[in-house]
Amino acid sequence: MLRIKRMDIFILQSFVPLFMMTFCICLFIVLMQFLWRYIDELVGKGLGVDVIGELFFYAALTMIPMALPLAILLASLMTFGNLGEQFELTAMKASGISLLRTMAPLIVLMVCIATGAFFFQNDVLPVAQTKMWTLLYSMRQKSPELEIPEGVFYDQIPGYNLFVQEKNRETGVLYEVMIYDVSKGFENSSIILADSGKMSITPDKTHLFLRLWHGESFENLKDAGAGNMKNVPYRRESFSEKEIMLKFDSNFNRMDEQGMRNQYVGKNMAELQATIDSVGARVDSLGSSYGTALREYPYMGIHAYQTRIDSGKSVKTRRPDVEIAKPVNVDSIMRGSSSGIRIGYLNQGLAKAQRMRQEYEYKSIAMADDLKTMRRHAIELQKKFTLSFACIIFFFIGAPLGAIIRKGGLGTPLVISVFLFIFYYIIDNMGYKLARDGKWEVWEGMWLSAAVLLPMGVFFTYKAVNDSAVFNKDAYLNFFRKFFGVSEVRHVEMKELVMEEIDPVIAVQRMEALKLEVAAYLSRNPARQSYRDYWLHGYDRDELHRLRDTIENDVEYLSNSREKMVVLKLMDFPVLRSLWFQQPSTRPWLSWIMIALFPIGLAVWFYGRKTQLRLRDELSTVTKVADQLIELIAPKIDD
Repeated sequence: MLRIKRMDIFILQSFVPLFMMTFCICLFIVLMQFLWRYIDELVGKGLGVDVIGELFFYAALTMIPMALPLAILLASLMTFGNLGEQFELTAMKASGISLLRTMAPLIVLMVCIATGAFFFQNDVLPVAQTKMWTLLYSMRQKSPELEIPEGVFYDQIPGYNLFVQEKNRETGVLYEVMIYDVSKGFENSSIILADSGKMSITPDKTHLFLRLWHGESFENLKDAGAGNMKNVPYRRESFSEKEIMLKFDSNFNRMDEQGMRNQYVGKNMAELQATIDSVGARVDSLGSSYGTALREYPYMGIHAYQTRIDSGKSVKTRRPDVEIAKPVNVDSIMRGSSSGIRIGYLNQGLAKAQRMRQEYEYKSIAMADDLKTMRRHAIELQKKFTLSFACIIFFFIGAPLGAIIRKGGLGTPLVISVFLFIFYYIIDNMGYKLARDGKWEVWEGMWLSAAVLLPMGVFFTYKAVNDSAVFNKDAYLNFFRKFFGVSEVRHVEMKELVMEEIDPVIAVQRMEALKLEVAAYLSRNPARQSYRDYWLHGYDRDELHRLRDTIENDVEYLSNSREKMVVLKLMDFPVLRSLWFQQPSTRPWLSWIMIALFPIGLAVWFYGRKTQLRLRDELSTVTKVADQLIELIAPKIDD
């Protein structure tokens, strides 16, 4: 029977409020990004609050796949950062509760969120995207709100250009009005000039009603004359008052959603797969027909297939290959013809080549469109799964990382979350474009971000569970120092309290034994090793480890001395380094492979010889320091 413990409730109570808060913040941020991107489509259109609110509602639903992973990452970082900062994680570990057990209720919650995200992507998101894009395209088609500027031409009325020198904002009267009517074409344009006028919109908001005073109109009458007349007649009219009606639809007309519903953004998994299968079948059919046409194309006037009558039925069989006794001498054919005929041959050949090129270019464009349609639908199909997987990955990055850094609040977690999400967004967008353009397979491009972030989540989880120092720079410096052979400085300090004084006789004996051990190691490992001996033998690192332990034990023993010169001399002992380059391989098969890879093996051999010579110098220093310590300690034996 599954029992929910008090600790699980505590973890959930710590995470859920933070998750809801960060989700709302992230959704607001991406929604503002949407607003700034399409602000030009909304401003100046006279749209109602209900229409804009509806657009923002569907846009918020559409932005959930982008906000959800970031919210999970930030909330998990803050939750476990707070627990670490308040030493609650330490208390749980001291009680025998592992980090994975602490994360268990949130792992179950993440699985539920990932499952819900999948159904949201499949069932809710297509409807939301259909309605959002339909509303957005409808807003783009809506005419802008009528606001005639002063001193410039206004061209937002289809087919008309309107100029107003000045206008009275209290009475709405326009002064020095000029109207260019090009709705019937530039050659049949008309111009209206008026001293003043007034404009209003009809109650149905489909026409503009203009009342003009004291002006003239000029109209081109080209249609009334002959088509080849050089002098085009026109009509001029003077008026004291004139009323005209201009077509101007300022209503908001919502487009039909069916067109957007048939696009890839408005389909669920079953519909996407059905489209991919149908378009794929058409592509295969076209490819097969194109291949058959190429195989059956007649070359040199000879058809690839011949038809014969067999038992009253027409049978199509492939014609046997035709062998030419000798190559056709094209030059002799051209020389034997007149210049006009030769030019005719060349023109015919060029025209035929151009026709075939245009034909295959058209076929390739048609095929490319179908392939692009398949890729876009396949990308949308993969997105149904990538969001759910991204939620789980971001949790396994954020929770262990919060336990490692032990910083709560919005400061450090927010910086780390933004950095990781930008990295994820760049990788995901790069994979999307590679898949969209057909340079990668669709599944490779869409799962690229998951493939990059999954090892990161595994790494942080492993480090957090084992309490490893991920952000301890000294650990990384020591690793590279050991790998590349950077020497370390030994530090030995005088002890204020010595529990056991050193015995000079034993100390001298230990130094003598150390000298013998160093000499034996140097004799067994020659100063110069050939390329083959280096890869097959190298310097025995196991024996070097034992020698290093002996030196460390001797230093620890002699550090109990009350003589300051002895303690200071101990710091002259080098810290022996066991490097991979000193003995790169202990397996014969691997050694022979590296011997065969001569260019790579030779470079390693050069550097390895350098580390071996440096080791020999350090061992010589050990012998020299041991002699000096014997000289310092030996007089104490006589005393």
